[in-house]
Amino acid sequence: MKKIKVQNIIEVMSKIAPRQLAEEWDNPGLLVGAPENEVKKIFVCLDVTDETVKAAADFRADLIVAHHPIIFRAVKNFRTDLPLGRKLEMLIKNNISVFAAHTNLDSAQGGVNDVLAEKIGLVDVKMFGDEEISLGRIGRLPEKMSAKTFAEHVKKSLNANFVRLVDAGDFPIDKVGICGGAGSDIISKAKFFGAQAFVTGDVKYHEAQNAVDTKIHVVDAGHFATEFPIVRALAEKLSAEFNKLGYEIEIAEDNFSRDVFTAI
Repeated sequence: MKKIKVQNIIEVMSKIAPRQLAEEWDNPGLLVGAPENEVKKIFVCLDVTDETVKAAADFRADLIVAHHPIIFRAVKNFRTDLPLGRKLEMLIKNNISVFAAHTNLDSAQGGVNDVLAEKIGLVDVKMFGDEEISLGRIGRLPEKMSAKTFAEHVKKSLNANFVRLVDAGDFPIDKVGICGGAGSDIISKAKFFGAQAFVTGDVKYHEAQNAVDTKIHVVDAGHFATEFPIVRALAEKLSAEFNKLGYEIEIAEDNFSRDVFTAI
């Protein structure tokens, strides 16, 4: 059987989520391990947490493919009594490499935002305006909905613990902008291109106020719920790509993580 290395997986991920699509501030790519490390098993997850690292180790994974980078800023110490150091120690002890595809996977065709659009049932999904590629997407609902009905629809579609609705007035929703994770900075762009509603997570108070002032409904379904669907989709994409290349690799996915927020 042909030996598959981390570098081979990086090449596959570069097709799925090209590095050049990442935002300048981002830190995607190979963050732990070496390109020449052999890979027989991959664990796909949203976040590299103690729980997902343990699951990867139990699966005897050689590589974790995650959405959120485990390392964002310069590491000034490696203290194993602190969360990051503890995870890095566990990864190294179990010889597990980590590769992250973050904002490049958000923007990529078939990535986070296209999967989110599909989950909430949008049709005629496009990039914003005439942009060749964009972090967010804009699409239409098959049928118009009220703000409350749409919020309930999003909650059910994403299996979210809760959603927060910013009701901007008594007008129906036909056109919807989306951005998985934290995308409130492009609410105004969605409004400019005709959206009556926007779906994202991590919306702040003054951003919500501005949405009301500019007459666009916002459904904050949370960072986790708007991005978690990519885990299964990415595992399936990797499996399909490996099959085409003749790679014999086992893939497991995180199907147990839950949102850190709970409505009380």
